[in-house]
Amino acid sequence: MKSLILCLTAVLCFMLTGCGSNTSSDKSDTKDGSVHIVTTFYPMYINAINITKGIDGVTVTNMTKPQTGCLHDYQLTTEDMKTLEKADILIANGAGMESFLDKVIKEQKKLTLIDASKDMELLETAGEKNPHLWLSVTADIQQVKNITEQLKKADPKHADAYQANADAYIQKLEALKKEMHDTLDKVPHKDIVTFHEAFPYFAKEFGLNIIAVVEREPGSEPTPSELQEVIQQIKPLTSKVLFTEPQYSPSAAQTIARETGAKIFTLDPVVTGEANADAMDAYLVTMRKNMNTLKEALQ
Repeated sequence: MKSLILCLTAVLCFMLTGCGSNTSSDKSDTKDGSVHIVTTFYPMYINAINITKGIDGVTVTNMTKPQTGCLHDYQLTTEDMKTLEKADILIANGAGMESFLDKVIKEQKKLTLIDASKDMELLETAGEKNPHLWLSVTADIQQVKNITEQLKKADPKHADAYQANADAYIQKLEALKKEMHDTLDKVPHKDIVTFHEAFPYFAKEFGLNIIAVVEREPGSEPTPSELQEVIQQIKPLTSKVLFTEPQYSPSAAQTIARETGAKIFTLDPVVTGEANADAMDAYLVTMRKNMNTLKEALQ
């Protein structure tokens, strides 16, 4: 009898241990409720931190370094892959900006991908889709909405908080949009020359005419014939202005300015910045600077 009792006790202990093991291995029970979001680059980071502001257990990390800029031809680093391994959700601009997404989807199968440009109409530049949507305030508002809707599905626990934050941020963006239209709709000159293909959405929204682009691909110096073409396009203009970007060398623009007498100004595509407290308002601040720059340049 004693042996039988010992045997039954051992079996019972084994069964209890087995049940406990199954429970602890269940994903929903082992997760602490935290959500780690990674963004591909700075414009997406700004949107994400506004949408997730003050929500306990939700963190946002920007994958690329603060001064990376646009992700044209960006190659993932070992450090990037380590960052993604720890992530639950990846927020990408989409629209062809991040050519590495196929690799990420293949290697990080448990990662939820959020496409900020989902179902948005894209402009084409030289036959290629232009991904710089966020530089239209209207399009940036839609990206905030897209991110929010997809976040709510990926993390329903925080859905109400995401929506409340998004609504508050969109109010600020709507106010910015009105302010910019009130200012830029009145400028007497509309022709501009930009540094690279970042500003078509901005120009469309505010009625500007991009007559030439200095560097089609950022970081690639224009050929002498391309420079001459831009020079010839600028010379007949009543108001000769061209816009560089703080992320790139202005040497080509300086050459054009010497040949045409054009004044050089700076427009910031909001692709670089620090991941600190100031980032929350970085888009609003930078776009207002762009607005004031254009107001001065296009008189």
